[in-house]
Amino acid sequence: MKLYYSKGACSLSPHITACEAELPIELVEVDLTAKRTQTGEDFRLINPNGYVPVLILDDGNTLTEGPAIVQYLADQAPDKKLAPLAGTFERYQLQQWLNFISTEIHKGGFAPLFNPATPEAAKQMAIAALTSRLETVSEQLSNRAFLLGQHFTVADAYLFVTLSWGTYVDVDISRWPVLVEYAAKISARPAVQKAMKEEGLV
Repeated sequence: MKLYYSKGACSLSPHITACEAELPIELVEVDLTAKRTQTGEDFRLINPNGYVPVLILDDGNTLTEGPAIVQYLADQAPDKKLAPLAGTFERYQLQQWLNFISTEIHKGGFAPLFNPATPEAAKQMAIAALTSRLETVSEQLSNRAFLLGQHFTVADAYLFVTLSWGTYVDVDISRWPVLVEYAAKISARPAVQKAMKEEGLV
């Protein structure tokens, strides 16, 4: 399989998932500004939307959108228990969290802060919304090790990646000690360290 990624972007989540699942993947870095891969390909021919992640399967099929990709990868290694079994209520809870992180934290919260064209007033609105959403996450993690309980899942990989963005846009998560502790715990996982080293982040 081939994973198109950009250093430290949301594509780090499926990268972590692949490492946790011990699945062999080929990494292809993408310059999201130039829309070119490391080999000079026009990335828009691979994903017309122009953003990562993209997973090319061994049979040539293509998957885009992080929440779909991480569930696919998790299902390739069910023994790792990175996602509850399909059809169970717990699987729908996982999808609930993946959607919440994707829409409320990633796109609704952090994305406007990374966009230099976002007006200051809009950035302040995004920070206010993000603060509220992180409160929700902090409450969820106040009495459990991970989002779904006592087992690390792909939702934790995604949340960890988004929390790491705070340092780049002046969103200080230290006001939520439970999130600081949680992020440190996830960061210490060997598979997470492996993925981050492969992207040159540590």
